[in-house]
Amino acid sequence: MDAISTVKSWIGALTDIALMLIALAIAATVLVGEDKMSFFSPVVRNISELVGGLGSGGLAGLITVGVILWLFSKRKAS
Repeated sequence: MDAISTVKSWIGALTDIALMLIALAIAATVLVGEDKMSFFSPVVRNISELVGGLGSGGLAGLITVGVILWLFSKRKAS
C-alpha cells in the first residue's frame, strides 16, 4: 500500500505542476499578446474552444464542467 500512496502523490504533484504551467501560459499570453507567445497561444486557443463548446452544450456542458471540477478538486484518500 505504500507504493500506491507514493504513486498517487507523484501523480498529484505532476497534476499540480501541469495546472500551474497552464495558468502561466494563459497569463503570459494575455499580458504579452498571442502573436509574441507562439508557444503558449495554442493552449489559450484550446481552452477558449473548450469553454465555448461547453457553453453551447447546455445541460450536458454544465454536467461536464461539474465532472471536471470534481476531478481537479482536492480530495483526500481515506
